[in-house]
Amino acid sequence: MPFDLAAGGVMWMASIIMVAAFVRGYSGFGFSAMVIAASSLVTNPLNFVAVVVTLETAMSLQAARGAGPDVDWRRVVYLLVGAAVGLPLGLWAMTAISEDAARAVISLYVLFMCGVLLVGWRLASEVKGPGNALAGLVSGLANAPGMGGLPVAAFFAAQTMAPQVFRATLIAYFPILDLYSAPLYWLSGLVTWDTLWASLIALPLTFLGNWLGGRHFLNTDPKDFRRFAIILLAGLAVMGLIKALL
Repeated sequence: MPFDLAAGGVMWMASIIMVAAFVRGYSGFGFSAMVIAASSLVTNPLNFVAVVVTLETAMSLQAARGAGPDVDWRRVVYLLVGAAVGLPLGLWAMTAISEDAARAVISLYVLFMCGVLLVGWRLASEVKGPGNALAGLVSGLANAPGMGGLPVAAFFAAQTMAPQVFRATLIAYFPILDLYSAPLYWLSGLVTWDTLWASLIALPLTFLGNWLGGRHFLNTDPKDFRRFAIILLAGLAVMGLIKALL
């Protein structure tokens, strides 16, 4: 099995990937953070970094049709400039610490971002121009453990942005960030044959969960469902933190 996971660990990760993809399809957020947080309970969470980035790229490309005209490309460029600096620093830090330390750092980061999202942090005005590079820097640092999406989503949600621009700009930003990330992950030792096998196994589950979530079978407002997803994500992070400390 990939990453020497036992049968129970494989079943756990398959279930989480399916649930996380459903959450992403329904509410538009949380896939990578949920999978990484859950993986920390059964393996080194850094094992799944390149896996979730591969799956996120596939889902972004799946959703890219028709998004082009609404992309704020100027904002995307500034985000990428910041991320280009932040990602190598984040990878250096994450690969220099122990497995339990990485588990604790990831759990604390997820808990902090869950708090930011639940509080509903708002900016006084829309941030344009170079200010987006700072958000990109944070995103790059956070993408070392494969979770560069949470800070950008929180940053965009704190501003007055048209929903279609919000969505299209994220869709454009993440595949480019992931293309930049891939060789750095490989150089850092985060890409192995197990990464390929795990991605191939998880891809059908990801597409199915994302499709089911996108169908909105539940009679729940996506904003209310997002709050539920944040609480679920926080619970996984707490369990990961407890495992790191014990």
